[in-house]
Amino acid sequence: MLELRRFYVGGHWVSTQSNAEHLLVSPSTEEPVGIVSLGNADDVNAAVAAAKTAFPTWSSADLAERVRFIERIHSIYSARIEEVARSISTEMGAPIDLARTRQAPAAQRHMTNFLEAVKRFQFIRPLGNHAPHDRILMEPIGVVGLITPWNWPMHQVALKVIPALLAGCTMVLKPSEFAPLSSSLLAEMIHEAGVPAGVFNLIHGDGEEVGSALVLHPDVAMISFTGSTGAGRKVLRGAADTFKRVALELGGKGANLVFADADDQAIERGLKQCFSNSGQSCNAPTRMLVERSIYDDAIETARQVAEATPVGASDMPGPHIGPVISARQFERVQTLIETGIREGAQLVAGGLGRPAGLNKGYFVRPTVFADVANSMAIAQEEIFGPVLSIIPFDSEDEAVEIANSTLYGLTNYVQSQDPEKRNRVARRLHSGMVEMNGQPRGAGAPFGGVRYSGGAREGGDWGLEEFLIVKSVSGWGDPTIS
Repeated sequence: MLELRRFYVGGHWVSTQSNAEHLLVSPSTEEPVGIVSLGNADDVNAAVAAAKTAFPTWSSADLAERVRFIERIHSIYSARIEEVARSISTEMGAPIDLARTRQAPAAQRHMTNFLEAVKRFQFIRPLGNHAPHDRILMEPIGVVGLITPWNWPMHQVALKVIPALLAGCTMVLKPSEFAPLSSSLLAEMIHEAGVPAGVFNLIHGDGEEVGSALVLHPDVAMISFTGSTGAGRKVLRGAADTFKRVALELGGKGANLVFADADDQAIERGLKQCFSNSGQSCNAPTRMLVERSIYDDAIETARQVAEATPVGASDMPGPHIGPVISARQFERVQTLIETGIREGAQLVAGGLGRPAGLNKGYFVRPTVFADVANSMAIAQEEIFGPVLSIIPFDSEDEAVEIANSTLYGLTNYVQSQDPEKRNRVARRLHSGMVEMNGQPRGAGAPFGGVRYSGGAREGGDWGLEEFLIVKSVSGWGDPTIS
């Protein structure tokens, strides 16, 4: 049984005075695998005080010095990446091969991308030729509170910690209590890299206690939060009294628009993207909109792919999908599958209960519904499980209308071999991201959404800007000197 009893505050490993604990349960076996101590407001106060003390020195440090620290962290992380992969697999149930190839390496990629972005980033900018003595200064906002989810632990942590460090902010990280192991490893690496005391602080805890204390703290200048839309709403309300900047990356209900001229792999690709990470991705294409002329064939392909999708334990090698995170999440997915059946959607594959041969663990059958009305709960609510809704459309206008008829706006997808159509549709979709024909977003592309998906933009130049404030200065002494 793993015991995680320490926090990282002010450059030291410390214990909490709180008696609260969270039991880590293996999603594959439903057996306890560890205990993590949960902090309280006093722990948050100590961490924020350490970050506040460290801010003047860190924020004024030469950029090259901050870059060197990130390079050291990257090197240490690369040497310990197998530990990270195993911790992620243990804590949130990612199949070990997925943890090794995508989950753990995500932080490496983000470090590399931010190091590249900061090379070209202008922290001091001229206003324009018309005002040679004006400068725009991009300066660190202050102490930031970082609250991250469990579904892509190092992906989300690195998207916040690394740009905050490069920007010159000091910080308190609260990872999900369901995924504390990988973040504790990162804290060890940051300590080993020699990052000055108080610059990075780690407190384990839940949202109600530690998360709220961070949001309400008067010395925290900004909250960067990734999680559910409901929790994001609470963050916004809590931050209002102290006028914090709030960056939110929330849920999604992505539409995958498959036109009749899509390539032969479009349906299979859409299924695999939806089911990846057991459907526990905010940017998953969980609504597949299919043009009527290929609708029947698409349903049959979807059935075959779903029925051929293997499901298995997180410690088992292979390309299978694993369990969902918890009993609570399992029950939510089951309830929504039952709702889809009750509302009259056609169950094409999967359904209620666990896959055959799996009597324990939070395993969900890869499920496909067809003839889904966009007003149904399964088409509007974020399920966060391997469940796909297929909806027919007859025209481009109808497809766009259906896609945009949701509260969310994170990622949409377009499948067509007509470049003009793709570009036209992409411009009409109300979302922060659009991916077309299986082409992934490039390094440094911003990640974020609109409406109920939040308004943050993480990654690349935009990810750095999240942690900076704009200062306008006139009368700059020598216009030839930056």
